[in-house]
Amino acid sequence: MLVTGGVVSSIGKGLSAASIGALMEARGLTVTHMKLDPYINVDPGTMSPYQHGEVYVTDDGAETDLDLGHYERFTNCTLTRNHNLTTGRIYQAVISKERRGEYLGATVQVIPHITDEIKKRVYEATDGSDIAIIEIGGTVGDIESLPFLEAIRQLKIESGAENAMSVHVTLVPHIPTAGEMKTKPTQHSVREMREIGIQPDLLVCRCDRNITQSLKEKIALFSNVRVDRVIPAVDVGCIYELPIALHMEGIDEQIAEILNIWSRQPDISAWERTVDLFKNPPKGRVKIGLVGKYVHLKDSYKSLHESLVHGGLSGGVSVELEYIDSEHLERDAVSLSSQLEHLDGILVPGGFGDRGVEGKIAAIRYAREHRIPFFGICLGMQLAVIEYARNVCGLENANSVEFGGSPKNPVIDLMPDQRGIEAKGGTMRLGAYPCKLVPGSRAQEIYGKKEISERHRHRFEFNNDYREVLQNAGLVLSGTSPDERLVEIIELPDHPHFLACQFHPEFKSRPHAPHPLFQSFVKAAIVRREAAGRTAGTQAERSGARIH
Repeated sequence: MLVTGGVVSSIGKGLSAASIGALMEARGLTVTHMKLDPYINVDPGTMSPYQHGEVYVTDDGAETDLDLGHYERFTNCTLTRNHNLTTGRIYQAVISKERRGEYLGATVQVIPHITDEIKKRVYEATDGSDIAIIEIGGTVGDIESLPFLEAIRQLKIESGAENAMSVHVTLVPHIPTAGEMKTKPTQHSVREMREIGIQPDLLVCRCDRNITQSLKEKIALFSNVRVDRVIPAVDVGCIYELPIALHMEGIDEQIAEILNIWSRQPDISAWERTVDLFKNPPKGRVKIGLVGKYVHLKDSYKSLHESLVHGGLSGGVSVELEYIDSEHLERDAVSLSSQLEHLDGILVPGGFGDRGVEGKIAAIRYAREHRIPFFGICLGMQLAVIEYARNVCGLENANSVEFGGSPKNPVIDLMPDQRGIEAKGGTMRLGAYPCKLVPGSRAQEIYGKKEISERHRHRFEFNNDYREVLQNAGLVLSGTSPDERLVEIIELPDHPHFLACQFHPEFKSRPHAPHPLFQSFVKAAIVRREAAGRTAGTQAERSGARIH
């Protein structure tokens, strides 16, 4: 299944592909996903979150597009580096083959060499699944996506009529001044597809209200698509409602017919329960403050946002997220209390560089001293160590060597195997690693097991030279690597909830299987809300996010 998008970027191809995957899985089929990104970067690992959103990390250590997070959250597939291709990776592979003489003196060209490499990797990555859903990034008409579109054109022909299909996600906007919806952007987008040789088999039409039958007929006529294969995708209040909405429009029936698949009717009861809990949380809401420096683009923390939602679902509450710019806390430390005291929990996420770091440290100190549930992730754990070293242990100028200079007490240091590495891309400690939990610790109680596996993305670590002084001051190192060389989790036992981890638990949380660390954090936030006597909030207040 080849998924493309037209008219505008951020049209919703990733969520559409993930929702289709969820529906086909619900029909009893095995599903895998793949994302083809047209940018020349080898991977998004060196890109700013403001450019690309979050970097999603797989078990095998690939730094990938955030859409792979949607795929894993919506389906049971476990993806690898082979499931995210970029122009950079393809050209790198082809040029390497040419240098080795593998093309036998041929002139290396986009067609057939680049397109053949794309097809080869698609076949390899998707082998063994009943349904392979391939999303092509970018917007039809962009020059950089042309080699990928040509490759999927060839794939569709090679696979045959009942073995491949094209799904095109497009936009049907409502023009307020005209008071009507317009089909022309969709017509032009489909025309672009047909000009390069791809006839869409099914259209997913993004819209903010339902599309009338007459508009569907008009789109079908000018797009050469059957009218029952023009599928409205009306905006939903919860992304986990999308599989239900698309099923109600008959998308999975049409896909089964196009591909001649015999399968059962989908069981979407789990999605219905999830959406009902999201819309009608029995215990109201909690307010969580996310203190970061990329807060003006929420996609920078996409998996974190969704994991907090998952934790709320398991606790019967909705999570109202307040995105707090850590640089504002640095500039206006006087108002720290007014920005944080009303929160039921404070989360400090990962990041790189020294911008906004002191604001995050101030927020961590406030959470520790005022007994607000705190959760730190990656850099958030490192900053919690720095805060504790400075303000509890009295270590002057405690800091991380990442932030430049030569701190007197480098409680966070560069990992030994990172010394001497100059290349930035793909050189961090990446992917799933085991972690041993201390018996009787809060971490061990939360997980309910002695050893876990979590995904990592970091270059700096807890400096073992400071273990003894920090432990003597009350900091518990409750999770380490099996050889005890790396500190993975810290906690304070005499605090309602003060826990931080070096890894990224958000990459393993699912709507139907919330990650235990997020469940525990939200549970602690509920306890704080109730202890403070705050109301659960009205239904109108129980969703959304604010930035300040």
